[in-house]
Amino acid sequence: MLGYVDALNTVDEAMRAAIPSLVRLADVLSLVRSRRISRSGQIDTYSYTVHGAGCRFVCDNGAEVDVDFAADGSEIFDLWRLRWYGLSLPEPLDVTDEDLRTALRSLRPLLAEVRPGWFSVAS
Repeated sequence: MLGYVDALNTVDEAMRAAIPSLVRLADVLSLVRSRRISRSGQIDTYSYTVHGAGCRFVCDNGAEVDVDFAADGSEIFDLWRLRWYGLSLPEPLDVTDEDLRTALRSLRPLLAEVRPGWFSVAS
């Protein structure tokens, strides 16, 4: 769980360093919509693919960080994204949804449930 949050923060830093016009990671969506960057590509050590309301980032070691963006631009994720991140690690972690829910509850108030089943790092 914390590994996902750390990976998301690392992606955010790398993307903002590579694209100075990014104020926040969610700005990737507007850059794609305005055709200033392509829907998928490579930036730094990450490949990215913009989808619907979010983006999937794949590190050179294969770890995948998939994130959606709320209307306010905050990064949100669900159990599926957390589980997929764990399975994509070089040494995969396969945890049950119940184990993920327990971990999420233990990380309050660091993480907040922003809508049923969707979480964000608390501000």
